Amino acid sequence: MNNWYTVKVKFTKEFQDGTLKRVTEPYLVSSLSFTEAEARIYQEVGEFVRGEFLVTSISKTDYADIFHYEDAEDWYKCKVTYVTEDADSGKEKKINNNFLVSAHNVKEAYERIEESLKGLMVTFEIPTIALTPLVEIFPFEPGAMEEDEYNGGGAMAPQPEEEIVSPNINVAFNASEEE
Repeated sequence: MNNWYTVKVKFTKEFQDGTLKRVTEPYLVSSLSFTEAEARIYQEVGEFVRGEFLVTSISKTDYADIFHYEDAEDWYKCKVTYVTEDADSGKEKKINNNFLVSAHNVKEAYERIEESLKGLMVTFEIPTIALTPLVEIFPFEPGAMEEDEYNGGGAMAPQPEEEIVSPNINVAFNASEEE
């Protein structure tokens, strides 16, 4: 099962006007462990950052799903709340899930998350939507790391996820795999 990790990378960035400035940018990486997240960020960021860079922090991040639309680069974190009944006690239980959606503004993020979740069988609320500082998202790619790394030590090679096809929605990744 893959997890999402927010990885902060510090490097010297050249801006359009030619000035150089030391910046720290957060990236979201799907991987099996903290170690793999760090290895993947070195691989991914190393392709476009000139010079040295430093991974300053890695933290596990919980997202139920991530909805990517090609026309937008900004990522919005949407908190979705719904009520379910506890099977054992019969009491109502409030569930909170976080989703990421790419959009141009908060209104569009709200509309897109509402459209993406309209198939849920429960009534839900969207209490908060906030712009994230995420620069880029690197989804899990089975071929990204060497196959031996997955099969060594008795570990199972990850299976590719099924794509969900919808005419209006481009689901980028599914953060959790329930079996």
